[in-house]
Amino acid sequence: MGILGKIFTWWDGATLGTHWWSKRVGGEHVGTDAQGNKYYRSKGKDGPNTGSYTQKERRWVIYDGVNDASRVPSEWHGWLHGAFDDVPESHLPPAKVWEVDYTPNATGTPNAYLPQGMIERGGKRAKADGDYEAWAPEG
Repeated sequence: MGILGKIFTWWDGATLGTHWWSKRVGGEHVGTDAQGNKYYRSKGKDGPNTGSYTQKERRWVIYDGVNDASRVPSEWHGWLHGAFDDVPESHLPPAKVWEVDYTPNATGTPNAYLPQGMIERGGKRAKADGDYEAWAPEG
């Protein structure tokens, strides 16, 4: 898509305007996660913070690829929502041996989970047995 894609689309990365705002005018790059997503915050304003929305620091992410919020790691999610002020990379604990790598959300793809009884799997499921009785209208 090239330059036209950056001007008119938002679902694959960010628009040209967002890139321009983030890199030149109002944004300060604070970090990049393992997936290549870049995190920004608004450049500081002079004067004390009065609690006004216009004076709060704004934080945002520019995805490296498709915009999917499930691609934001938990530590960066906390930073984006103001749970803490420090950049997460500065105080992350070491990875545990049982932690697995990120897998993208598979909903709507051929890798999506399909439980028994789904039409896509033939619409058949195991018969219910035991104390279950299907309801039938009297008539």
